Amino acid sequence: MDRVSSFDEPLKNRLGGATAKVMAEHLDLHTVGDLLHHYPRRYEERGKLTALADLPLDEHVTVLAQVADARILMFNNGRGKRLEVTLTDGSGRLQLVFFGHGVHKPHKELLPGRQAMFAGKVSVFNRKMQLAHPTYQLLDASDADEATEAVDAFAGRLLPIYPACKQLDSWRIAKAVDAVLPSAQDAVDPLPASLREGRGFTPLPEALLKVHRPQTKADVEDAKARLKWDEAFVLQVALARRRYADTQLPAVARRPVADGLLDAFDAKLPFTLTEGQEKVSKEIFDDLATEHPMHRLLQGEVGSGKTMVALRAMLAVVDAGGQAAMLAPTEVLAQQHHRSITEMMGELAEGGMLGGSDRGTKVVLLTGSMGMAARRQALLDLVTGEAGIVIGTHALIEDKVQFHDLGLVVVDEQHRFGVEQRDALRSKGKQPPHLLVMTATPIPRTVAMTVFGDLETSVLDQLPAGRSPIASHVVPAKDKPHFLARAWERVAEEVENGHQAYVVCPRIGDDAEEAEGKKGKAKKKAAEEDPEKRPPLAVLEIADELRKGALAGLSVEVLHGRMHPDEKDDVMRRFAAGDVDVLVATTVIEVGVNVPNATAMVIMDADRFGVSQLHQLRGRVGRGSAPGLCLLVSEAHEASPARARLSAVAATLDGFELSRIDLEQRREGDVLGQAQSGVRSSLRMLTVIDDEEVIAAAREEAVEIVAADPELEHLPELRTVLAALLDKDREEYLDKG
Repeated sequence: MDRVSSFDEPLKNRLGGATAKVMAEHLDLHTVGDLLHHYPRRYEERGKLTALADLPLDEHVTVLAQVADARILMFNNGRGKRLEVTLTDGSGRLQLVFFGHGVHKPHKELLPGRQAMFAGKVSVFNRKMQLAHPTYQLLDASDADEATEAVDAFAGRLLPIYPACKQLDSWRIAKAVDAVLPSAQDAVDPLPASLREGRGFTPLPEALLKVHRPQTKADVEDAKARLKWDEAFVLQVALARRRYADTQLPAVARRPVADGLLDAFDAKLPFTLTEGQEKVSKEIFDDLATEHPMHRLLQGEVGSGKTMVALRAMLAVVDAGGQAAMLAPTEVLAQQHHRSITEMMGELAEGGMLGGSDRGTKVVLLTGSMGMAARRQALLDLVTGEAGIVIGTHALIEDKVQFHDLGLVVVDEQHRFGVEQRDALRSKGKQPPHLLVMTATPIPRTVAMTVFGDLETSVLDQLPAGRSPIASHVVPAKDKPHFLARAWERVAEEVENGHQAYVVCPRIGDDAEEAEGKKGKAKKKAAEEDPEKRPPLAVLEIADELRKGALAGLSVEVLHGRMHPDEKDDVMRRFAAGDVDVLVATTVIEVGVNVPNATAMVIMDADRFGVSQLHQLRGRVGRGSAPGLCLLVSEAHEASPARARLSAVAATLDGFELSRIDLEQRREGDVLGQAQSGVRSSLRMLTVIDDEEVIAAAREEAVEIVAADPELEHLPELRTVLAALLDKDREEYLDKG
């Protein structure tokens, strides 16, 4: 069998249909190669054989002993049972204990006089040493040689514990791995020999053997170092090849012209750009001036002025005779961008109109819900080139939309757009347009290198002048109810001083949700017994409580996703105009809402939100000259991880620091999310947050190799492994990055 096909062999050929079916359905393992890359999560140490007289506390031990007696005891009024077994080995005695359903098998097998080996962690109960739920292996007393062999095999070994599922436990997975382990010899090694030898890596077949069946801890470290490198390196080569391919595409260079639209816009700005905005703008203008498409990620803090930077890039492209399109994830955001861009440009956004500037251009909005006449006019303005700038939702991608000369695509909140959408928009240019991707969730460098590795990255990390600091505090509503009362007093004080406030809740809440019959009652009962299980606080209930209680007399309105769009717009407009004192809302206000007069925010059940979401929400206050206040209300216990997360958010305004904390807590599967579908299958050993050095070093090597041999003609093994990695799902993941 050749080297590739043994890895591609279906598991059912080796393990039988039933086991293979469970592995495919519950663990997503289909081939011999998949199973060999299903690494142990950790290793149990059985410890060397230890005499009962010398047992160390809190350590894993293996003992060889004889059962002296075994008895079942009832507790909890006969509802619970436990099995207690006493062992002896001539040097001392030891107690074993098994609970619940775990008592049946040992009760039948561990009969007085039986000899066996037992492995577990030594603890003390009622001043006696014991092993709780140890693993054990019975020995055949009649065959002394076999017993010795079994003892050697059992003791002192590192026992791999595999990621398992209810249908297939770790030791059965270990048996399945034993069945395919000989195929590790056929592993195709993706690392070029010079790189492998230069870095002193273990050969791949040996690394696979060591990771599954290590003799020592050093074996595990050896194997991990090698396998992490493979994952980082193959992924970085894939990204480096994408970057290289992009540099080979033709694009029209777009250079701003003197005394054009951009200069006119800059001249009327009422403030100076921050150093960061100047620096990032220069990086973008340099890219736009080249004859291959720009691919740049612009990430920055909430309110760091990303839209301003993107707008100046769009104006530069219009100056150079092209058109620019900005793609927003929702209609609300598209409308907000359109409103703020036309406001910032003033008469420059009225090119060709009465009272417009002769240097101006038309700025059009294109969304799915527009009326036919407005839509027809917008499409006409695009195809004739009358409109230099268009802002829209994915309606921009439809076949009907034609551009005169699309030069730049700006994508807002990148992660909400799939690869097909990005490519569809890019294909609307005569040549590939330049691409600028904006994200408001700061991404740690490691994630940027892995997920957005085919984009150059620009970072805006200072806030523009005039943005005020935001003080954040955790309000422990359960331990200190008077703190919550004080929070509402603070909101009332802000309103008294002429400002406004947001109150954010995780749920909308209405009678339909409550009237779920039995289910609703059961939930209610569970919530009474355990407050942790109560449903999250709801907008409609909290608004009602505040109107009647703590904020009576103030104008309190609600905003949530189930409202009619016109109704939402009306509430938002009145809040922006200062006619509403307090807005009780869901996370619909998370992105893009800009009301400089809003200075306070109270987030109810704050522990039910993620770190980056809390940071995004908090960015809605302190947008004017008055300082902002954000109160994180939580009933979580002081020692809980949820409270630790809130304290971290309260302690820093640095989004990059917070995204790191977020990633450490959630790990990458969650953070990279389902959108990047290939990542779960390709990153098994590498953890994006902990292995920064590995990723950075692998990236350098990958760039060098691709520059020297873009088609990898001299590295057929690397080509083979890449082809296997970049099946359809994973290619999409890279594109989404």
